Amino acid sequence: MGAYGAFAEVYDLLMDDFDYPAWAQYYLKLLETAGVRPKTMAECACGTGSMTIPFAEAGIRVTGVDLSGEMLEIAAEKARRAGVRPMFVCQDMAKLTLPRPADALVCACDGVNYLLSDEQVDGFFRAAHRAIRPGGALAFDISSEYKLEKVLGNGFFGEERDEVAYLWANAYDPQTRIVQMDLTFFCREESGLYRRFAETHRQRAHRPEELTARLREAGFGQIKVFGDRTFEPPKPDEMRIHYLAVRE
Repeated sequence: MGAYGAFAEVYDLLMDDFDYPAWAQYYLKLLETAGVRPKTMAECACGTGSMTIPFAEAGIRVTGVDLSGEMLEIAAEKARRAGVRPMFVCQDMAKLTLPRPADALVCACDGVNYLLSDEQVDGFFRAAHRAIRPGGALAFDISSEYKLEKVLGNGFFGEERDEVAYLWANAYDPQTRIVQMDLTFFCREESGLYRRFAETHRQRAHRPEELTARLREAGFGQIKVFGDRTFEPPKPDEMRIHYLAVRE
């Protein structure tokens, strides 16, 4: 079982304080600055559908794409309960294929950080270019190099809740700019006992000038870079950076 396998069952519980609908609205406003008001959209690394569902509720025909079948199963059930019907596809976003081009492609919440090599990044950008109609746009965000190196770095974190506790140990390699995150979870069962499982995640710190150059090489233009859910350039200590690029 790969990353976000067993983690899928506790992901929403641990992210319950995050305002996904507001984040989805930010992305729609971001796309609008490029003149894109999508009727169709693909969301890569959609996870449990927490942003896919608000996009669908906004009347967009959205396809959620993720590499974790476990996350997609949860997403489909959440969508059913919400009364919307997005399509969910289990697929590697670096090899993304869609039946027809969409107006926009969104990849939020670190999806691009999980692309660890230049080849994977190039593959995703080329696939995104094919998956977006001319004049459409790609919008995504990354955790910044500052965050991965200075905030997560070689840190150790932990949290205990009523139903789940976790330990999180990081190791950052400044040469590769990759942080390895070893996560250990303890989930409370009905018996009162705890079930333990572990996952390892790896993310790469991508630099804005590198991503901008690779977006141009893939055929995108009008590339803009913003700070965390703002419409201003990122600050040196920005934790999250947003990108917007038009498919030419």
